Amino acid sequence: MKKSLIALAVAGACSAAMAQSSVQLYGVADLWFGQITVKENGVKVYPASQTGLFDGGFSNSRFGFKGSEDLGGGLKANFQLEQGFNLDDGKQAQAGKMFSRQAWVGLSGGFGEVQLGKAYSAFDDVSGLAASVFDSDLAPINNIFASTFFSDSFNNTVKYITPAIGGFSGAVSYSFGEDKTATTKASKLWSLSGKYEEGPLAVGLGYAKNDTAGGDTTATRLAGSYDLGAVKLLASYGQLKDKAPGTTSKTNEWELGVNVPLASNLALSAGYGRTTLKEDGIKVGKANSFGAALAYSLSKRTTVYAGVNATKAEDVPVTDKVKTNIYAVGLKHTF
Repeated sequence: MKKSLIALAVAGACSAAMAQSSVQLYGVADLWFGQITVKENGVKVYPASQTGLFDGGFSNSRFGFKGSEDLGGGLKANFQLEQGFNLDDGKQAQAGKMFSRQAWVGLSGGFGEVQLGKAYSAFDDVSGLAASVFDSDLAPINNIFASTFFSDSFNNTVKYITPAIGGFSGAVSYSFGEDKTATTKASKLWSLSGKYEEGPLAVGLGYAKNDTAGGDTTATRLAGSYDLGAVKLLASYGQLKDKAPGTTSKTNEWELGVNVPLASNLALSAGYGRTTLKEDGIKVGKANSFGAALAYSLSKRTTVYAGVNATKAEDVPVTDKVKTNIYAVGLKHTF
């Protein structure tokens, strides 16, 4: 009887431990077939111009592990490890990195959440808030916005995310550089963001600064959307300033778009964007991009899609023109 009671107690303790912690395997497999055509001043550019299979039309393919442990009193320990890969050839998205997208550990509770490691910047929390064309590779915002540099995960990052209160939430992140020498200071990157999401309205503002020995780069992103039911209106505005010794450049960028639900499992999204680059106040370049896509949900986890993107960039006044056209049909599966 005593042995039975001990076995029962051990089993109960193990069950309690398992209930307090969890680990999840997840991922995205996204592949599309289509054509990319790049022309510079009317002449096709190779190998940029190709017809075939390509990874990540709607979402970059990835797999990851994430988990949490209940520490009691509302406090949790969390982690996330995420690796990107190319579904067309099976290669790592970034060679030499085991977890190229995310690798962090942290704590969460009533105070919010803290992440330590390779984590996405606070700027990224609002960068795609109102992106058209499902924030995919076909979206203008992902083809011509210079400020997307800050919409990424960075090494050696400390990030804090506030709890959501009445639709408001915010985040701040700081990334330590490891490039300090005897004569130069280490680089650093920090960003902050705030957003409001309640009912049909969503609006967010992000700011980021990359401080390096070669100069400072700052970015601002304002994004918002309003859901009218029959259509969802999208708008984003960004600005990038680059200060290097002897020169200053500024890029203004904007995108307008719409999401239209055509049926319970069918949606259309389209958008147009434009950027203008100035150096020391003189216009030296411009670009515009149009994208549109249809997404049909076969299930909660599987979507087929088709879309196009047309982007044109040119130098001023040299008038060196580059045109890129993309035609895609793809399949996305999440697990």
